[in-house]
Amino acid sequence: MTVQDKLTALRALMQREGLSAYIVPSTDPHASEYMASHWTEVCWLTSFTGEAGTAVVTMDQALLWTDSRYYLQAGIELEGTTVQLMRESDIDCPTIAEWLIQHGATMNQPSLADAYRVGVNPEMWSVNGYKQLQEQLSEAGIGLKSVDLIRPLWKTTPLHDVCGDPDSRPAIPTAPLYVFGEQYAGESVQSKLSRIREQMAKKNATAMVVSALDEIAWLLNIRGNDVEYNPVVISYLVLEQDRCTLFVLPEKVTNEAATYLADNNIEVRNYEDVFAKIGELDGTILFDGAKVNEALYEAISPVAKKVNAQSPILVAKSHKNATELAGVRRAMEQDGVALTRFFRWLECDSTRADMAAGKLTEWDLMEQLHNYRAMGKNFVEESFGTIAGYLGNGAIVHYAATKETAATVYPKGMLLLDSGGQYLDGTTDITRTVWLGGDIPAQAKRDYTYVLKGHLMLGHIRWPRGTRGNQIDALAKQYMWQAGITFGHGTGHGVGHFLGCHEGPQNIRTDMNPTVLEPGQICSDEPGIYRTGKWGIRTENLVAVTPVDSTPEATTEDEWLTWETLTLCPYDTTLIDYSLLTEQERQWLNDYHAEVYRRISPLLNDEETYWLKEKCKEL
Repeated sequence: MTVQDKLTALRALMQREGLSAYIVPSTDPHASEYMASHWTEVCWLTSFTGEAGTAVVTMDQALLWTDSRYYLQAGIELEGTTVQLMRESDIDCPTIAEWLIQHGATMNQPSLADAYRVGVNPEMWSVNGYKQLQEQLSEAGIGLKSVDLIRPLWKTTPLHDVCGDPDSRPAIPTAPLYVFGEQYAGESVQSKLSRIREQMAKKNATAMVVSALDEIAWLLNIRGNDVEYNPVVISYLVLEQDRCTLFVLPEKVTNEAATYLADNNIEVRNYEDVFAKIGELDGTILFDGAKVNEALYEAISPVAKKVNAQSPILVAKSHKNATELAGVRRAMEQDGVALTRFFRWLECDSTRADMAAGKLTEWDLMEQLHNYRAMGKNFVEESFGTIAGYLGNGAIVHYAATKETAATVYPKGMLLLDSGGQYLDGTTDITRTVWLGGDIPAQAKRDYTYVLKGHLMLGHIRWPRGTRGNQIDALAKQYMWQAGITFGHGTGHGVGHFLGCHEGPQNIRTDMNPTVLEPGQICSDEPGIYRTGKWGIRTENLVAVTPVDSTPEATTEDEWLTWETLTLCPYDTTLIDYSLLTEQERQWLNDYHAEVYRRISPLLNDEETYWLKEKCKEL
């Protein structure tokens, strides 16, 4: 089937359902950042393979909304189709709701409510997202209908996969789930269940519906291989005060897993049975409307009281315990070894000769780094797709090279490398920007140093307990702001423990977030500067919130917090404009490099140790 064939078939179903428009988002029923190929409906319908995009189909048009990260990619992949690109990052681009209202107004009907209805699959919309869209459309008299029109067209055929037959829908993954032992988790399942039930009781909840995959994995101390870069298990969970039910495909539960779940009084039912279970619940049902999908919400019994509130699991898992933090420190040491070997390889004569001959691409660098990480103890997989942005590609914040499109890397200019690993001990995420050779422009040094100064300042501050991430965000931007420079992405995101590289509720960014920074939370510290067509510069460490003693000069009795730097990898000091550094910043750099050498050198051979010693020598 061509894209046009699929659009024609979809429009036939829309006509049968009395719909004027149908919306297909790039998401799954679990509000996941990364999802299994079973739910890549936008890709199937439009041929757009980017991670963020929403398709809107009417009887006369087909459109795809995506942001500036994917304009070039979408333009190429939509070429030859009738799907129109909507550049949602552009100021003059209407939102989907605005466009639908405008489109409906052109129909010239006496009653828009009778003439224009929009359909969506409620499994692909969070409760909050569905409600927002419904309210926006209803103001214009447009109705919203819950109906799945993609499943009848894109049918699952177990004998095929998305590569073997593009017209067959990949099945939901059936890889076995496995137990994540307490030696890594640091807390038993029963302890976690007890803590969450206490939080439920505070809201008088008799049951809680959980659909976020990382929350289920954390709560039950289980992991899986269902989603790339995220060791989670595709499942739902209903937690009651006297029982706990996991909804998962039966094929995923081995005898060992079944015994483990039974020993912890966790009932196992089929994945799709969650809807019937929810319909049987009465009392007060707690759910997180930012994660739970609209289909689950609609399945709740009318007699039950519904409470939409932030998931207590989200908050609990963000506070890493002592075992988890110790594990992350071990993972960082393994990661530091891999990065030392990679950057040493990047500088060796044979590698530079290959670069000079045009034999290495960004993809080759990504593979080499993966190989070094894979040598590490307890390494499982990468925590996200490595970003290896050479020259101007580094200025594309979420740049993703493929084997076919990767740029050739030469021994000159700037390279931005953002990468991470999933270890049983923890999750890593690091960005380093390095100069590969040639004369360094003064502007490049200034940019790098502004980024480094903001990164160091944010990583060394202390604050009174009760402070939010948005209150300290400007500290990482102050130097570049004074130079008339800024960046559009967040300065810091939460990080999971052998779970998602991006997790909430804490973050560091301009947007208002009521979550305060608390001990045990892990965040990234990653300011950047991006010059289109020239280079991208970003410096990123992971840092953990930790208590610190008050100073003798303190005027309050507040409890004070600061960061523990977790990442262990030297900076490229050749890019520093030393005239912009203060003595305190020099000392911070020297102290950090000394710690990197102390922790990493015992794990290296003599040649690697010598290389690291040179990179960590005092400024």
